[in-house]
Amino acid sequence: MNKILRILGLLAVCIAVALLIVLQLSNRTTISKDGTKIVYSVFGKGEPTLVFVHGWCGSRAVWYKQVPYFAKKYKVIVLDLGGYGASGKQRKAYTQEAFGEDVAAVVNAAGVDKAILIGHSMSGTIILEANRLIKDKVIGLVAIDTLENFEYIPTPEDKMKYIEPLKKDFVKNSGPFMRDMFHKNADPKLVELVVRNVARSNPGIAINTMEYYFDTPIIPLLADVHVPLWCLSADLWQQYQHPEINSKYLKSYHLRIMPGVGHFLMVEAPDEFNKQLEDIINQIREGI
Repeated sequence: MNKILRILGLLAVCIAVALLIVLQLSNRTTISKDGTKIVYSVFGKGEPTLVFVHGWCGSRAVWYKQVPYFAKKYKVIVLDLGGYGASGKQRKAYTQEAFGEDVAAVVNAAGVDKAILIGHSMSGTIILEANRLIKDKVIGLVAIDTLENFEYIPTPEDKMKYIEPLKKDFVKNSGPFMRDMFHKNADPKLVELVVRNVARSNPGIAINTMEYYFDTPIIPLLADVHVPLWCLSADLWQQYQHPEINSKYLKSYHLRIMPGVGHFLMVEAPDEFNKQLEDIINQIREGI
């Protein structure tokens, strides 16, 4: 079994590298509101367009198991947010609002008419920010392992717990931080692949991003949500899920839990993730 897991892990790494090369060859660029260059890629055809937005210290390559699957039926867009991947890194404030402008700029540049915005981790808030800007184009929102409690506001102690270790030694302390996000049965090679990618991030940008993320309240962004909002989450931190609270604010809110996976569920269990996401997409389309 361990040998099989090692082979599968190596295969996944090879696929990720191959997709990264394809992404680089298919680069398109646009300019966000503040002048930052945003790099993105487009695959496939068909409506609605699926726009995949990576999380903290990520890049569009994290969707390497989703692009080939969904591009068979839909137009798929993956982008690097400002400060990450191949996008520009001159921004002074890496706010959730600025990231929302990145997504909006890509959707507009790609000539999208109907979009489902899919955001992982901190990008749950980012797709809400983008929705405010392009709500005439958005038919659905899918938050991946995020938006557990719309009312949650981090305390100063919460912020210090996560941010101070990263300020002291980003490379050293980002490792344990990221490993804790995976299920205990996750393939070690996949875990370390994510850990290494995060460690390569610009520490100043990463910390600035996290600080602004913690300071972004969710509830004010909900006033512009007039489409279904689905949360597809892992059961790793299920104790933080509060659907009874979220449902008070949005009648169109739905929660679906994937068991036995961690925060990077689209990497840990891509086949099941794709199946669940496809079903959510179908339900959004049926409700149009």
